[in-house]
Amino acid sequence: MNKNELVAAVADSTGLSKADSGKAVDAVFDVITGQLKKGGEVRLVGFGTFSVASRAASEGRNPRTGEKISIPASKQPKFKPGKGLKDSVN
Repeated sequence: MNKNELVAAVADSTGLSKADSGKAVDAVFDVITGQLKKGGEVRLVGFGTFSVASRAASEGRNPRTGEKISIPASKQPKFKPGKGLKDSVN
């Protein structure tokens, strides 16, 4: 399912227009992204938790040449599914 299909599904299930559903979906994504940028997390009970994980700097190897390279520290978005989501998939 892509974003357009998600917007159409939200419109069908809520009775909203596709334009309003698109705004709602965009707003949800923007709020989650904004919270993660601040270093916070978003908990949706029964669905899951969006958070930010810090990765330490490390040393790796270029697989083509075998040369050592340094991998800088970074922050990565992370999602941990909740019990309700896990149970509904199984």
